[in-house]
Amino acid sequence: MIMKKINIILALIVTFFFASCEEVVDVPLDTAAPRLVVEATIYWQKETTGNNQSIKLTTTNDFYSNVVPPANDAVISMQNSENVVFNFTELSDTGVYACDDFVPVLNETYTLKIIYKNETYTATETLMPVVPITKIEQNDNGGFAGDQIEIKAYFDDPANITNYYLFEYAYPKEVKSNYSVTYDEFFNGNQFFSINSNEDYVSGEILKISHYGISQSYYNFLNIILSLSGENGGGPFQTPPATIRGNIINTTNSANFALGYFSLSEVDTKIYTIQ
Repeated sequence: MIMKKINIILALIVTFFFASCEEVVDVPLDTAAPRLVVEATIYWQKETTGNNQSIKLTTTNDFYSNVVPPANDAVISMQNSENVVFNFTELSDTGVYACDDFVPVLNETYTLKIIYKNETYTATETLMPVVPITKIEQNDNGGFAGDQIEIKAYFDDPANITNYYLFEYAYPKEVKSNYSVTYDEFFNGNQFFSINSNEDYVSGEILKISHYGISQSYYNFLNIILSLSGENGGGPFQTPPATIRGNIINTTNSANFALGYFSLSEVDTKIYTIQ
């Protein structure tokens, strides 16, 4: 009789345990005030005027929301060392601000100024040059297992100066580009290359390869972002698993800092047809 009672009690405990495991638990998350997110990457493609540039402003949102709210009605300008000002105007209510008279000058210093909701944000960066891509090679037995198509894009690194690079490989069949960063600690003044391997490359398809000149501070920022997102985890501008602060400073209220980065790069792009 005692054993029968024990078995009944155990059965009730087990039933309660498994029933509890089936319950959906909503974890309460603190809802922070929205922060400004700045995508101010100014690219000057070689052999173009570089006059047309854009900056995108959004705000952070609740953890469970898939909506990315645009930051409307901001006042954005950029100024060079000679106090020439370039104004950016919002396109409708998109949060995208455009300028059609920007004048890019290599190694020139520019200061970004954003006024949003009565607070002023600033950042200063230099437009970094990049050397051209000189040749592209393909290896059909690339990758660790030798079963991938491997592409190398070569360039001649300038000597006696430290150069920082961002490499991008964009394949139309993939939603996200593949990014990597490096600097010339071990190849200063020599020929070097960016490299990308992919088992999904198809002969006859187009591959867009871009090399960007970047500053040391932007290199450090991207290095952290790419490490957190995974080496092949897509673009550096997707949301990282931690809040990484860039170079945007809120001069009105330092506690209400913005996310994102202001950078300026010369870019060399080559279109390659996979063999």
